[in-house]
Amino acid sequence: MGDAVPSRAKVWRRRAVEALILVIVIVGIRAWQQRDVVSGAVPALAGSLLDGSAYVLPAGRPVLVHFWATWCPVCSAEQGSIQSVSQGDYEVVTVAMQSGSPADVGRHMAGQRLDFPVLNDADGRISAAWGVHAVPASFIVGRDGQIRFVEIGYTTEIGLRLRLWLAENF
Repeated sequence: MGDAVPSRAKVWRRRAVEALILVIVIVGIRAWQQRDVVSGAVPALAGSLLDGSAYVLPAGRPVLVHFWATWCPVCSAEQGSIQSVSQGDYEVVTVAMQSGSPADVGRHMAGQRLDFPVLNDADGRISAAWGVHAVPASFIVGRDGQIRFVEIGYTTEIGLRLRLWLAENF
């Protein structure tokens, strides 16, 4: 008679293989999402914010550059974290990727009660210069003007704050 119940070793081996496959799939997806994302020196980032004021990426301090879109449900889930970080001690600028006119983005911001700084990227030029194909995308720029961290997809407020702190202190 055969053994109808698999041994514990076989069960754990199967679970380990399944976990390894899951990790490989996740790493593959992240690599594909970040295939064109810039690294090293920060590309130029300047323009008019939604409020009409001029913006130039500051030097000498860490900055969160966050790409998002009004049509992105993951971005909507993350916007509270971006709002909170923007009201703290760190510089934050966001880029609304292909989300319509400045008035469209402004209405979205007002409707969601958000007030973080936004550069409107209606034609996708800024996103293309940074190699962003998927949103949300968060870049942590160090004091030295180098991109220190890149995250594509949902990121927690704690994760953003930790990366900003590391960029400021190391």
